[in-house]
Amino acid sequence: MLNNKKRLLLVCFAAFISQAQAEVLVILPESGPMARAASSIKSGFMSAYALSEDQVPLKFINSDKKSIKTILAKNLNKKTQLIVGPLAKNEVEQIVALNPNVRVLALNEVEQQAPNVIQFSLAKQDDAYALKQILLKDKVSQLLVLRQTGHEQESDLYLMSVMSQLGQSAQMVQDVPKKLKKGQGLLLLGDDAWVNQLSNLPKNNVYAQPTTIEENQPIPEGLKFCDIPALYEHKWNDVAHAYLQQPVSMPYQRLIAFGADAWMLSELYLKTPKIQNFTLEGRTGDLDVNSQRVTRIPHCYQKQKNTILPL
Repeated sequence: MLNNKKRLLLVCFAAFISQAQAEVLVILPESGPMARAASSIKSGFMSAYALSEDQVPLKFINSDKKSIKTILAKNLNKKTQLIVGPLAKNEVEQIVALNPNVRVLALNEVEQQAPNVIQFSLAKQDDAYALKQILLKDKVSQLLVLRQTGHEQESDLYLMSVMSQLGQSAQMVQDVPKKLKKGQGLLLLGDDAWVNQLSNLPKNNVYAQPTTIEENQPIPEGLKFCDIPALYEHKWNDVAHAYLQQPVSMPYQRLIAFGADAWMLSELYLKTPKIQNFTLEGRTGDLDVNSQRVTRIPHCYQKQKNTILPL
């Protein structure tokens, strides 16, 4: 009996030591041009972490003005179970090239890949894919695209992603069409003030990019868009808590949700190190994860009367 008790104590002690030695490196900029975005990501990450069961120690590293090689040389050790970050594309390229011997959840996407690096981002291509599914459901075979003059740069990446999804079925227009023909849809690329001043919008098959939607601003009746579900489906306490602690505009609310999803993925990787392919319902969309990339499928919505309804 005594030997069994000793054995149990040793097992518990070993488990405690193992947990104490575990560590997650989180590489984010604390200064520089991406610091504000990183702050919102960290806010969501820490809010989800605080509400989780797994309290593995986190070690935050400021990546501003440091090479990833230097950061890893100084901080990567036997205790490191997971690396979260970096955020900037050039830094993700660096960590992909290094391919550390521990799993990495990179918070941006690049063309290059590495076996131990999973790339997770709020990619425009995922937003465009979600829009494509709605267009197919609405039987839209030709998409007319109207852009806000002087703000083209803000929608360039989204438009390129849409064009890559739709190919020749997308056509630029200069004005709101008087009437949409059967099989046509209208995509509005601009800010909320511009969209709301447009007159005589068609009643059906009108769409917008997610960044058009602003908090507490009107949305044209019937408008459809695909966006991060945490902004419209209020069932994630960690996102709500982070927002209450740090009220920010919608672009940064999306990053809070992104950070919370980053911890959700991190926790799963820590609990099940051998996991490769899986799906999850995330705050930023439905997540389809493989060994290289997290594909994010945003949810789509429509303004109907005084309500935003899921599609």
